[in-house]
Amino acid sequence: MKKIKKGDIVGRRSYNKDILFMVDKIIKTASGNSIAILNGIDVRIQADSDLEDLELIDIDTVIKNEQKSNKRFEEVIKKNKIIEETLMKRGQKVIYTGKILHLDGDKRYSEKSNMFYKKMGLKAIVKNIPENRQANVINDLIYRYKPDILVVTGHDGMIKKGRYYNDIYNYRNSKYFINTVRTVREYPVLQKDLVIFAGACQSYYEKLIEAGANFASSPARILIDFLDPLIVAERIATTDNHHFLTIKDIEDELRDGERGINGIGAMGKKKIMEIY
Repeated sequence: MKKIKKGDIVGRRSYNKDILFMVDKIIKTASGNSIAILNGIDVRIQADSDLEDLELIDIDTVIKNEQKSNKRFEEVIKKNKIIEETLMKRGQKVIYTGKILHLDGDKRYSEKSNMFYKKMGLKAIVKNIPENRQANVINDLIYRYKPDILVVTGHDGMIKKGRYYNDIYNYRNSKYFINTVRTVREYPVLQKDLVIFAGACQSYYEKLIEAGANFASSPARILIDFLDPLIVAERIATTDNHHFLTIKDIEDELRDGERGINGIGAMGKKKIMEIY
């Protein structure tokens, strides 16, 4: 049997290979066993697994999964694409959309997110920063880029699924997302009406909202799609600044609606100015 290594695409036999993962790293436990740390290919979940439970996914399945993911990617873009900001001739309008700062713990997702924003014609800065370092750099980045919208995401997951919902240590990366949001909100001088989305799969939703996020995942502790945080950011950026956006305005575009993402809402960030 071929040895599992970092970068392989695998499925877990015990879960009927229901999710495709990329092996992020392989570590030794105190008992001397090797386990793999896994990141979801299409969903923002992190998990671990004994190597014996993993099965390499054949190339045809990987290609079909990628094609399905790309189709969804293009459908979302086609449905929501806006006109890039341009200075039009006198008597017409100039559209200013909200500026997005996106921190993502997954390098592959960072690259795809950047492509998404560009294709949508949005102003966005995407940084690949590991979840556990995001709080350390966030204030400097906000000071530098002065965003209207902040996305703090990557991978997450419950260690004991379906149990200990109120134990922060039962979540793989929620504590880092919470700390990042809290760090931002403690320094209001660096922000002006900043709208925040935070979280990933199965994240500690209530604590993220309590820390100061406007939208967060995951109320029902379920998986969220790679695109879900991007869709929320896009809708905030392109919603009129006189309109208050709620989850009801977005839920039909998300993987599992308000079971996956919810929040207190926020004012839109789009401004339309006429040239005289």
